Amino acid sequence: MRILVDTHIYLWMLSCPEKLNQIRLYELESPANEVFLSAISIAELMMKHSIGKIAINFDPVEMAEKMGLEQLSFSGAEARILGDLPLYHKDPFDRMLIAQSMINKLAIMTDDSKFLKYDCRII
Repeated sequence: MRILVDTHIYLWMLSCPEKLNQIRLYELESPANEVFLSAISIAELMMKHSIGKIAINFDPVEMAEKMGLEQLSFSGAEARILGDLPLYHKDPFDRMLIAQSMINKLAIMTDDSKFLKYDCRII
């Protein structure tokens, strides 16, 4: 399975793995799965850091590499469908992750229930 982790899941993987249930841990650790971190999540972290909402005292790209996460860039094709997505979710970062999951046929690992309203697979 190909899995895109939501930003909060990435943070949990780094600092609060106890928040991940056994199913999620299994999927993240399974060698049969490809796990992706989006450039969108890195942008979200850095934006929130720059406005003082969260403290990021690590390099998120370096940590993702150390954790074996594949990095996923954001493309024009993914951006194009943002205009067609219903406004069930108004967070622009989450909408971009939803678009990526739909275009790339990735399951999203998230705790955000608003993702369930979209045509994407949720873990």
